[in-house]
Amino acid sequence: MRTWTTVAASFLTAVVGVGDAAQTPTQTQTQIQIQTQTQTQTQTKTKTKTATGQTGSEACSGCHSEIYKSYSKTVMAKASGLAADGLMTGEFNDNSSGVRYRVHKQDERAWMNYERESEKFHGQDELLYFIGSGRKGRSYLFSTQGFLFETPINWYSQEGRWGMTPAYFEAREIPLNLPAFPDCMNCHSSELQPPLPGTENKFTGAPFAHPGITCQRCHGAGEGHGRGKAPIVDSSNDSSTSNAPLSNSSGANSANANPSEARASSGDTAGADSSIVNPAKLPPDRRDAICMECHFEGTVAVNQPGKHLYQFQPGERLSDYIHYFLLSGNQPETARALSQVEALSLSECKRRSGDKMWCGSCHDPHSEPAAEKKAAYYRGKCLNCHGEEFAVKHHPDKADCTQCHMPTLPGKDVAHTESTDHRILRYPKTLPLPRLQVRGTEGAPLVSFPDTDAPLATTRDFALAWETLAQKNVEGAAHRAEQYLRKAVAERPDDPVVLAALGFVEQKHGSEKEARELYERALQIDPLASEAATNLGILEARSGNLRRAVELWQGPFKRAPYRSAIGLNLAMAFCAAGQKQVAQKYVQQLLEFNPDYLKGKQLLAHLKEEPVQCKP
Repeated sequence: MRTWTTVAASFLTAVVGVGDAAQTPTQTQTQIQIQTQTQTQTQTKTKTKTATGQTGSEACSGCHSEIYKSYSKTVMAKASGLAADGLMTGEFNDNSSGVRYRVHKQDERAWMNYERESEKFHGQDELLYFIGSGRKGRSYLFSTQGFLFETPINWYSQEGRWGMTPAYFEAREIPLNLPAFPDCMNCHSSELQPPLPGTENKFTGAPFAHPGITCQRCHGAGEGHGRGKAPIVDSSNDSSTSNAPLSNSSGANSANANPSEARASSGDTAGADSSIVNPAKLPPDRRDAICMECHFEGTVAVNQPGKHLYQFQPGERLSDYIHYFLLSGNQPETARALSQVEALSLSECKRRSGDKMWCGSCHDPHSEPAAEKKAAYYRGKCLNCHGEEFAVKHHPDKADCTQCHMPTLPGKDVAHTESTDHRILRYPKTLPLPRLQVRGTEGAPLVSFPDTDAPLATTRDFALAWETLAQKNVEGAAHRAEQYLRKAVAERPDDPVVLAALGFVEQKHGSEKEARELYERALQIDPLASEAATNLGILEARSGNLRRAVELWQGPFKRAPYRSAIGLNLAMAFCAAGQKQVAQKYVQQLLEFNPDYLKGKQLLAHLKEEPVQCKP
């Protein structure tokens, strides 16, 4: 058998490029029951209960039955669930890949079949959960060895048809390795469970405890609610709890509000304490954060060290978990939809009203007006500010204000869908329209959103934000990322994320010695730093130390076996070392997650030849 050292040189030509992750892109009100797996103690979050012992929105139904009934019909309440309960059956032929997809139900279970007749290639996956209320669209999730993935096809309700998911419009293969990331599921479900350590999408049981958005997502866990007891909230050192003007859902001001005082609900017994958060009584930034968590994306967002968006609770500062940025600039372009919070911030209504206006000024989160009543309902919201006298003079024959001032626009990120333009433009059809998704020009700075968060932005934030934009090929972003990364490493020499990011920069520059040192430091601090291990493995392979490369790749591949490039590297390494059976094992494993991966299929065929050929 050949040794690792002697075959290293021949392997170098097969090493996949730096950072190549294959097809992975740059992600009923009854409690969901785990179907095939048991939730382990370390994975289960403690479910807070009310005096009734119930969890989820059901816990509120006893005292707030009418609100519960109306809310259960909203799109937020229906944002996710078991696939079999929300299955849209049908078939779809994808011309780019030549694949025929079929979604169907069999024995009360949901399935997605796929086949390419020209190759007699076929397979199927059981669909476990649906994501999306179905008003605009719906996608489904399936599991492979506990790793959760999105289906490659979506149901687009507004067009009434199936189509490829936005990440894979031009896919030539069947993309079955699109991870279902926690931050994406967070906005469609409640009580999200954290993935296993070191992974992004592996769960030992149900990924979330409750389908849809439950009452607790906006009002807090409510532990002890109904017993007249509440946790003590110390806001003495919190500058955000000052006597700033606040607004409730009707637009009225509420002075001297703070998080602890906001834990008083109109349904509580007089004088009783409550652990329930009333968003309208929170300081404006914390009030708006509850909506902003899911209704704002920004140009780029950076999670704060050790924090995850799904950990955010009503009444907290969203900025403690994530910082959002926009690229400055306002170049005209064809109108496209953008996050509702950002669009509203551009409106004249919001600019003049200030903190008085918020999402709750126009939307009742507990109910949605019937289709035939929508025009009158939202017209009433406009007249709360503009007055009846204005209505008499301003197009009294046109009752629907939104038709003119908030038209629907094509979605920017989810194709085949339309979204309401929340900029509330005075003349929305006058060209040129302001640029909505702000991209800026070369040299344009990143700015915090909201602008009140600007003092919180760190060098680390800007470094990782520019790095993300560089990955999206934004002009000038790579240079800005490098500048900030060097400063960030000097400021935070123990941060594995910025160490690995700067290591990748050095690796692209050909400064392998510096890149090695940065990767090694990152791995010493965080042994689960997969990007550092993967890229360091490539450097080791190129230098002839193939055994070390394999050791570095095995961890990341175990934690993310859907990353086909890493699996291909491992298979090629063992093939080059003469260990054909081990190489076949790795290829078969990557094909289990990505069965239509052409390089993997070709390598498996070559491994069965005599003599064996170590090439895809």
